[in-house]
Amino acid sequence: MAVKTEKIILGIDPGTTIMGFGLIKVVGKKMEFMQLNELQLKKYEDHYLKLKLIFERTIELIDTHNPDEIAIEAPFFGKNVQSMLKLGRAQGVAMAAGLSRQIPITEYSPKKIKMAITGNGNASKEQVAKMLQNVLALKTLPKNLDSTDGLAAAVCHFYNSGKTEIGKSYSGWAAFVKQNEAKVNKQ
Repeated sequence: MAVKTEKIILGIDPGTTIMGFGLIKVVGKKMEFMQLNELQLKKYEDHYLKLKLIFERTIELIDTHNPDEIAIEAPFFGKNVQSMLKLGRAQGVAMAAGLSRQIPITEYSPKKIKMAITGNGNASKEQVAKMLQNVLALKTLPKNLDSTDGLAAAVCHFYNSGKTEIGKSYSGWAAFVKQNEAKVNKQ
């Protein structure tokens, strides 16, 4: 059986205002830029409609590009509980879309992504975007940097591939439940 030397990684920066995403193709040990974009959700008032749109867009990306793996930015812990809850839900529906298509998912903290891209866990969005522009030879950067944050998650995953400790990974619903039994059993 031939070893697959090519894979596609979808990176997602979940959000209920803007969901950023980026795709890279890995050929051998080199990565190539494919796409970056965002899903604008500002105009929608209904939080459940936003979640539905995040799920549908993620499924559309999966069905269009057939990624082998998904890297997703984990919510950071802030002081606003309502914002955290909304962000967690956005991440959850994006993860559910990937899991429904049997695609392995790995979560990375914002600090870990920034560290992987710039060498500084406290780097600004602009610093991350500029580094990605250099590394992937992007001609221009988007106005909103949520899409570069999604791309950064994919590149972080590429840099961490093959390392044993790369964050939380789920290969499907069963793996997710098994790794989160304590949370599931509290329900």
